[in-house]
Amino acid sequence: MAYFLFFSLLFSLVHVTSSLPPIGVTYNSLSTIAKTTVPPPDNITTAITFLKITTVRLLNPDPSLIKAFAFTNTSLLLSIPNPLLPTLSSNFSAAFQWLNRHVLPFYPRSNITLISVGNCVLSSTTEEDLSPYLFRAMRNVQRAIQELGIGKIPISTTFSFFSTITTAFPPSSAQFQQPVGDIIIKPLLQFLEETNSFFLINLYPYNMFRLNSEIPIGFALFQENPFNFRDDLVTGVRYFNLFDMMVDAVIAAMAEMGHANIPVIVAETGWPSGGGQAGEVEANGVYAEMYLKGLVKHLRSGVGTPLKREGIAEVYVYELMDHEGGDIESSRKWGILSENMTMKYDVEFSIGAKNSGSMMIFLAVMWLSWEVYQNY
Repeated sequence: MAYFLFFSLLFSLVHVTSSLPPIGVTYNSLSTIAKTTVPPPDNITTAITFLKITTVRLLNPDPSLIKAFAFTNTSLLLSIPNPLLPTLSSNFSAAFQWLNRHVLPFYPRSNITLISVGNCVLSSTTEEDLSPYLFRAMRNVQRAIQELGIGKIPISTTFSFFSTITTAFPPSSAQFQQPVGDIIIKPLLQFLEETNSFFLINLYPYNMFRLNSEIPIGFALFQENPFNFRDDLVTGVRYFNLFDMMVDAVIAAMAEMGHANIPVIVAETGWPSGGGQAGEVEANGVYAEMYLKGLVKHLRSGVGTPLKREGIAEVYVYELMDHEGGDIESSRKWGILSENMTMKYDVEFSIGAKNSGSMMIFLAVMWLSWEVYQNY
């Protein structure tokens, strides 16, 4: 009864007038650091629901977490872990079994809208090159979906910008890197077009900014001033932020292979608030909030990009929560929430939600989490 009254009061204080644009968040339920505590699935769904985030990308999706999203009206993008690719490629029954465990028991109560077979396979740091297994694994998962009668769920995979695109300057000259462009990406694009699926890309202006000292910080952070622009000297198109420039580089590379009309999803983007190497002074909370606010404002404007006026299909912010420790890459604090699930930024992912209500909601989440852990 106490829980019911508490949340009833919170709902009465928060008024939402319209739905959120397609801006989602990535969540990794697999703890790579032993001392990191993974919150219970209900805590995750509660936080996402109160943030009014309507699309979630689940890396290493756990069946209990997928189940927790039932009847929440949250769209789920499930990512199949890379180590499963060799088995999925050689064994059709393995694809069938994965879907039987992660999709069939929950769909459509849990709104699974897309499955990514692997994540950044071309840039994987594992000793074994998994790229030869990718396309056949995707085909087996697609075939299994058809046989299970859930063919409305499209299949794709997720690429990293830096391991697939030659350049972002100028965008119109971008191509897919070779030889993977012709060997892997070209037939994959044909598959995506035939199955009405999406091209998924992880895209980080932060990393591009760190690699190129000529990029102004304001250009990377969506800041509006007279000097924050770059011209594509080939086409004469003027860009006012680095995000659009990188997206259009992807569009140009797809067009060069004859597949410019495939919808694009930015599966990861964000700006770290800390961590990483000692010299990463731009990894701070002020810049991270500026990036997220600029991204949300830009996507809500509906202007798209110079090469794709209708805009990208979806964007997923990386990531939901910070994690402790790890190597330099994993120690960066990308989360919109801290490790204890408190809000880090004053960013409204929903239209019409009041900040005071959001803060009270997260206090409720913290309180509920504390109550749960107290009972363990």
